[in-house]
Amino acid sequence: MKLMRVGESGREVPAVMTSDGRVLDCSTLCHDFDRAFFGAGGIADLKGRIEATELPELDMARRRIGAPLREPQKIVCVGLNYVTHARESGQAIPDEPVLFMKSPGTLVGPNDTVLIPKSSAKTDWEVELAVVIGKRASYLSSPSEALSYVAGDAISNDVSEREFQLERGGQWDKGKSCDTFNPLGPWLVSADEVPDPQELEMSLSVNGVQRQHDSTKSMIFSVDYVLWYISQFMVLEAGDVVNTGTPAGVSLGHDDVAYLKSGDVMELEVSGLGRQRQVVAQG
Repeated sequence: MKLMRVGESGREVPAVMTSDGRVLDCSTLCHDFDRAFFGAGGIADLKGRIEATELPELDMARRRIGAPLREPQKIVCVGLNYVTHARESGQAIPDEPVLFMKSPGTLVGPNDTVLIPKSSAKTDWEVELAVVIGKRASYLSSPSEALSYVAGDAISNDVSEREFQLERGGQWDKGKSCDTFNPLGPWLVSADEVPDPQELEMSLSVNGVQRQHDSTKSMIFSVDYVLWYISQFMVLEAGDVVNTGTPAGVSLGHDDVAYLKSGDVMELEVSGLGRQRQVVAQG
């Protein structure tokens, strides 16, 4: 099942995309795709109710696609989770997952404008697999049970301001939490339709030039291990988002690859999870 939220920012309605590409308004069946929805087993319930309900089809010709879930309690991110990205960033290969937080307010739709912060000269891109939590996870006993806590998967662009992140002291969060810095979607693909999260091809291009291309199988720490690990330090609530890291190919560490500027176009794709396209503008 592909979950979507469609409409103007702040006024999105929950919808599902069918196997033949139609988008159905399911606002009569659920209020929204939020913490309460996921925590109540909403995906399984919605599947059954859709089969028994005639739902109106949405004309997507001029409709905005929003982030596929509403107001997660938190976004937890994994840094340096690909050897090639750690090396290009001049960082040591981590012995344990590197965790940082990203403001939930960064979440925007997959095709929304990404804003370069005022005074920024080093705004960068990062294609990632995002995992959405389906039920409360605390002190999981082993990685083997972790995937049973996943509601679904989506494309994330973990946009980053490198000067704020690395050159201004403190933790990474301030370089990760600027307005519009987490496009998500276009869909949340339910976990039962992603047989193996470690077999997803991912790519990102800027102005038509491919900058990133790899597979989630190249992760240092697999999705199940990451979720287990995070649960030892904090409670993952239903509807939380986990960004699992980016492969090599960002601007950071490459003097011949320019950082983002106004007018640039980023295009992202993860196999089975759809595509994103963002135009960059000055904030």
